[in-house]
This record gives sequence, structure tokens and C-alpha cells, in this order.
Amino acid sequence: MEIQTDITRILRTEDVVELTDLLCRNRSFLSPWDPERDDDFFTVTKQHDIARASLDTYSDGSMVPLVITDAKGTIVGRLNINGIVRGAFQSAAIGYWVSERVNGLGFASAAVAEAIKISTSLGLHRLQAETLIHNKSSQRVLEKNGFTLYGLAPKYLKIAGTWQDHLLFQRINE
Repeated sequence: MEIQTDITRILRTEDVVELTDLLCRNRSFLSPWDPERDDDFFTVTKQHDIARASLDTYSDGSMVPLVITDAKGTIVGRLNINGIVRGAFQSAAIGYWVSERVNGLGFASAAVAEAIKISTSLGLHRLQAETLIHNKSSQRVLEKNGFTLYGLAPKYLKIAGTWQDHLLFQRINE
């Protein structure tokens, strides 16, 4: 299935050089929200491997890897619909980031809104997302898009070198 919206589209291997450059330029900006990354992560080779693995997972139906773009088609971030589970669960999780240059300009909110539309078209009943407790901006993005807080996961992910608590959000697609 080809997924293209006004602000998101499926990741392509041709995006790797642009994405690598964007990640390198935003390394410090993203570091408080990401796992620790070694220098290899910020290479075209590693990003190509990640893109290829994401596209393979997309092919098997358990992930939708998206890029977030501006009006000119320039990549400004990423959003993944991860861990798609079928059967009685019909659920997935989303994760997203935008570059510092466009942070606070509505790109994340618009991309999450598109992810909801995509998940609905895929027949998913539920989307979930997690945020660090102090990531108020991401919480606002989720709340604007109808996600509700449903719990706290102590020491959920190792972010910036420390096991950190996360707030759990969900959105039920009716």
C-alpha cells in the first residue's frame, strides 16, 4: 500500500543521505529524548541499514515508517507506526521526532494526526505512545490528537543514558 499525505510519506532508501544530515544537525537537540547513540548511528551506512530494516518490516505489515516533510518536500522529521499487532489486539505504537528548526510549528501534531488516519485505514483499534514525564511538548501533541493518559511506566526506557519513567498515552479509534 502506498501511503502519502500532505505532511507524511513512506520512508525511501533515497531519503537516507538527507535524513543522516538532518540527524547530524539535530544530534544535540534530540539527545535528551533518545537512547545514547554512538557515532556510527550518524552515518549514511547505519541509516541505510535502519531504513532497509524498516522497509522490510513495512513489507511484512508490522510497521509503517514515515518521514515528515514541509511544504517543499524537505524532510523535517520521522514518525513510525511500530509493532502492529493483529488478531484481537489490532494495536500499534507511534514514535516521532521533528528537527529543532521546525519544533513548535505544528509539524509533529499534523504528522500524528496523519498517523491516526493511516492507523484507521489499516483497521487498527488502538494507538499508543509514551513520553518522558518532562516532555510536555510531546504530551501536548498527543492530547491535541485525542490521546489520553492511562498510566505510568517506571524506568521504562533507557534515554540519554538513564532508565527513565514514561507516561503512557493511548487513542482508541472508534
